[in-house]
Amino acid sequence: MQPEDSISRKEAATDAAGLVRRLALRFGVGAGIACAAWLLFLQLSGNNALGPKQLLGELLVPMFAAGSQWVLRRKLAPEKPGVGRSLAVGGLTVLLAATIAAASMWSLAHGAGEPALARNRAEQIEIVRVQQEMRAKEKRNQQFEQDELRQAATISVATLARGTFAYVLILGMLGGVPSGLFLRK
Repeated sequence: MQPEDSISRKEAATDAAGLVRRLALRFGVGAGIACAAWLLFLQLSGNNALGPKQLLGELLVPMFAAGSQWVLRRKLAPEKPGVGRSLAVGGLTVLLAATIAAASMWSLAHGAGEPALARNRAEQIEIVRVQQEMRAKEKRNQQFEQDELRQAATISVATLARGTFAYVLILGMLGGVPSGLFLRK
């Protein structure tokens, strides 16, 4: 191997790493903005943006992660991106999207104020009660059901932001890891 070959390989690796970062930034910010736009749409349309309906916007994140991996594969062709680069671009995309989605949830919850939080708590308590009624009698536990209701009654801005971050991260990785493995070749 000649020194020129090792230099060109290092340059190619550096270019690929830069491409991974650029694609993750582009797709991650795009997915985060899509989640934020969905929350804003829910709020402006009179829906509970702090409740379970936000999940519909979060379902876009795995598609953005797969999109970033697909674009990486196309840009590196004929070279294959490999599992490391493919998972890195998907993981960074999801991480950025989760951060932006959580920040937008935090901002919206603070901006909407206590009345929106109270409405969300009431809706969550109602959902928990319905789920408890549907539970088979032999599987019911009074202490557990009281804990569920207590959790729903104490939902805060920080709880909502952490939950949004976790859900986006989990959903994104559930879609991003398999697509990264599939799109590595």
